[in-house]
Amino acid sequence: MNASDSRIQPEQLTLPLRSAVSAEEVYVRAFRRLGLRRPVPAFDVEFRPFTALRSTIRLKATYVQVRISDLLREAPPLVQDALAEILIAKAFRRRASREARECYVAYVFSDVMRRRIDEARRSRGRKRLLPPRGRWYDLEEVFRRLNRRFFAGELPTPRLGWSLRRSRTVLGHYDPAHASITISRWLDSPTIPPCLVDYLMFHEMLHMRFPVARNGHRRVVHSREFREAERNFPDFERARRVLKQQHLQLNAGL
Repeated sequence: MNASDSRIQPEQLTLPLRSAVSAEEVYVRAFRRLGLRRPVPAFDVEFRPFTALRSTIRLKATYVQVRISDLLREAPPLVQDALAEILIAKAFRRRASREARECYVAYVFSDVMRRRIDEARRSRGRKRLLPPRGRWYDLEEVFRRLNRRFFAGELPTPRLGWSLRRSRTVLGHYDPAHASITISRWLDSPTIPPCLVDYLMFHEMLHMRFPVARNGHRRVVHSREFREAERNFPDFERARRVLKQQHLQLNAGL
């Protein structure tokens, strides 16, 4: 790719994959384009029915193994080339071109691909959650109360539940494909103040209001609008302070 490729045209993202070019050839071409000073390896490329849109690359003893989501099987040549460059650059600790990253992100964030990805996640994977009523906190009650107070009751009620594991790192997660909010079971405890549970639920509710967007080649998970709305939470500073304190206590005890 060169600088002229940076202006991705809509028709370029809908062209069918060239049948005359094998997947392995795409990766050989990308390897050479990156100018790596080593012999071109053999590539073993397969499309797999992963639950989500994911692609992996691993350096083996005599070849490079690439596994790509089958959701990308029909991606146009420009996107296939971009993904190959991104994966090879990652494997060999190089930086893929801005053009490749923008091309790939533009494709996977298109409306058509987002619908395909969400449908694949719903049909291929299950969302396992514990019931929303915990020992100390009821997530349905928390959601209803916050929805009335901050969103005028306009947010549709997602599936709510506690995580199966007591995660100390992923404390909350909104999954648009399964329309669910998961809160870490670690927070269902008398040692956790209500303001922290409310804040984490509010944070995930904001993900419903402000979906992930795209800015060039970057995914914008927390937009400026998201951050401004988050700071409107009355106990924002206190909740953040409590969260930090809880992490410090946990780390000290490990």
